Amino acid sequence: MADVRRAVRATLTDALPFANSGDRATGSASRAKHAGSALQSPEFAKKSESEGPRLVLVALSGGPDSLALAAATAFEAPRANLRAGAVIVDHGLQAGSGDVAARAAQQATDLGLEPVLVRTVTVGTDGGPEAAARTARYAALASAAAETGAAAVLLGHTLDDQAETVLLGLARGSGATSLAGMEQAVGIYLRPLLRIRRSTTVQACADAGLVPWTDPQNADPAFARVRVRERVLPMLEAELGPGIAEALARTADQLREDGNALDHFAEEIAEELAEIAEAGISLPVGALASNPPALRQRLIRLAVQGEFHVTLSRAQTLEVARLVTDWHGQKPVHLPGVRVERQGALLLFTAAE
Repeated sequence: MADVRRAVRATLTDALPFANSGDRATGSASRAKHAGSALQSPEFAKKSESEGPRLVLVALSGGPDSLALAAATAFEAPRANLRAGAVIVDHGLQAGSGDVAARAAQQATDLGLEPVLVRTVTVGTDGGPEAAARTARYAALASAAAETGAAAVLLGHTLDDQAETVLLGLARGSGATSLAGMEQAVGIYLRPLLRIRRSTTVQACADAGLVPWTDPQNADPAFARVRVRERVLPMLEAELGPGIAEALARTADQLREDGNALDHFAEEIAEELAEIAEAGISLPVGALASNPPALRQRLIRLAVQGEFHVTLSRAQTLEVARLVTDWHGQKPVHLPGVRVERQGALLLFTAAE
């Protein structure tokens, strides 16, 4: 449990640097220097100390990862001048899911978490069962945070989850954004355990006398993630040697750093290059051509996303880029809700009629 507690302590300290009134003058600047910018997001600065201890919620399923996280947070939050609660989401997808949720809620209460909220959701079908369940779950978590005024919601994803995510993205031919995996902090969501192995959370529960729930779907090979966990990663470890999960997690960290830097540069360049045009926006062809592909494609995606709120796929982005890199007088490119054409030295983006 000590490793899990340390991870939670570090996350709470970085994400909520003014929660602990002690050592603020000397510690905050150092922590801010080493914390990512996402950990210093405005969501965590809305309330001042004078309003009393802020609340953090643990997203608790009752499984070993979230249960170990709940126990560690119950221990660490008061020491960081924070209150800690829990939110349990009942997806209603398995027989007895209500009993599982009630058991998790009782465990949270026994740990001293308050408030403890149980939310029952209806899972749709968009994107498949896993994606639909995730959408419903995050909607419930966001609603619970808004209802309680929580400063953060803590999620129990581990290093193993990160490795599985990266490997699945690689198998699907995803880009760097997908291969970068999960971030430690996004908005109100924090993932303290991204550097903790799943075996550590299982042992933490055993050490604390906590009996976690075993989700039968986590052993169902019908799910790609389960096949990666139970077959692919063990095979890679057996054939290539130990440390595969850690290597995949490191790869995600490096790709995320590079991606964030490129995104930053692209945003700065876009501010200089983009011009408001009639019914749309334009970018100079010469400037797009002179930038490397990674920046050029980001500039195209930024123009479309910022002006028309449309997210382009890689294939769509490359089709637009050919108006710059392979120009031979071709017709405009028609995208969902957007028309892109080359007019002289400009690439013009307008709303589709």
